[in-house]
Amino acid sequence: MAKEIGALIKLQVKGGAANPAPPIGPALGAKGVNIMEFCKQFNARTQERAGQILPVQITVYVDKSFEFVIKTPPVYNQLMDTLKIQSGSAEPNRKKVGTVTWDQIRTIAEGKMQDMNCFTIESAMKMVAGSARSAGINVDGAAPWDK
Repeated sequence: MAKEIGALIKLQVKGGAANPAPPIGPALGAKGVNIMEFCKQFNARTQERAGQILPVQITVYVDKSFEFVIKTPPVYNQLMDTLKIQSGSAEPNRKKVGTVTWDQIRTIAEGKMQDMNCFTIESAMKMVAGSARSAGINVDGAAPWDK
């Protein structure tokens, strides 16, 4: 028989750096989860991705046990890492902070495909390109499907 789900918690945590401080401690403590056990498991599973912001979805069961799924880093963070900049533009329609190519967008879209709500790589690329434009990043050249 399947366990009864008590709560779902979504957090963004740096890989390999989970600790009981906020936001993890209060979010898990309120649900009665063993905070240190989560931190140990999370840090062990994310050692190779240390320093990256990783979304995690924690399923807490009624008996206070838990499971968690680690997702891929947000598109915005991947774009900032690709361009090696700290943040996007405060005025994305006027001030541009960089330029990405369609090959870079394809690479990000392929890595993020499992977490996106789309079925084709072209639609994933359109979503990544939209995020880039919203951050004040130019997309270089014509879209590959327009050729």
